[in-house]
Amino acid sequence: MTANYLTLYRTGKLHQKIEQLKKDLSPCNLCPRECGAKRLEGERGECGAGEQAEISGYSPHFGEEPPLVGRGGSGTIFFAYCSLRCVFCQNYETSRGIDKSEVSGEELAGIMLRLQAMDCENVNLVTPTHYVPQVLEALELACEDGLHLPLVYNCSGYEKLDILRKLDGVIDIYMPDIKYANAEIARKYSRISDYPAVAKEALKEMHRQVGDLVLDKKGVALQGLLIRHLVIPGGAAGTAELMRFIAREVSPTSWINIMDQYYPTYLAYRYPEIARRVTPKEYEEAIEAARKASQEFRLL
Repeated sequence: MTANYLTLYRTGKLHQKIEQLKKDLSPCNLCPRECGAKRLEGERGECGAGEQAEISGYSPHFGEEPPLVGRGGSGTIFFAYCSLRCVFCQNYETSRGIDKSEVSGEELAGIMLRLQAMDCENVNLVTPTHYVPQVLEALELACEDGLHLPLVYNCSGYEKLDILRKLDGVIDIYMPDIKYANAEIARKYSRISDYPAVAKEALKEMHRQVGDLVLDKKGVALQGLLIRHLVIPGGAAGTAELMRFIAREVSPTSWINIMDQYYPTYLAYRYPEIARRVTPKEYEEAIEAARKASQEFRLL
């Protein structure tokens, strides 16, 4: 299976998409916050991002989901800053821009090609939302020098529909989070109240573009949607409701990684109800909710 973006590159349509997306960069309307920062004039957005892409690092990553890792690892590029403000962020040094280095388009293209030369299974863009135009510019340059790996869009789920539609045909694998079912919980823990509504529409659009996850004969992902859900203490994420939504409105055969890796880091200690790890019982209840939702909606 050929990476989606190569077809666009060969027809010149990738360049057209880049030109369209540049118009959303300044004033910035790349994420649902629509902060309007004039990033090409030196302003930084509410997320913290400026004119140039900034990363905290890149490497073959063997801790991602097995379909992304394969034998060579997932070629992760960690982008600095994030449009959310999660109080329990496990990568806050990156998401808050504490650990960052500016990269040009040529440098970012070189990183993509370096990961390919290291035999990575894919190029995994971690939190790329606020750098989409810069990423696609680098992608075009990398295509000129032979990039051909599947492209993974690894995000928080807080995505604008019109930006996602402009990415149609570019992304091979979408890997969004689905964090919360309740708007008040989202406001409390991530400082954004429209997260549930926005993320749900985003997941539906992602699935429309790429469908369920497709693997090769070695079990490595080639294309499709792979959803992540982090179980939060006390059922704060609303896991059962989210699993029903996915089964009902996205696909009852969706691939979902229900994660038990929550631990109270960053600012979580300020919130006693989530200042602890998830119990085995809470995690098993989350798994059972996913099983039940999938079975229920497969029968409809």
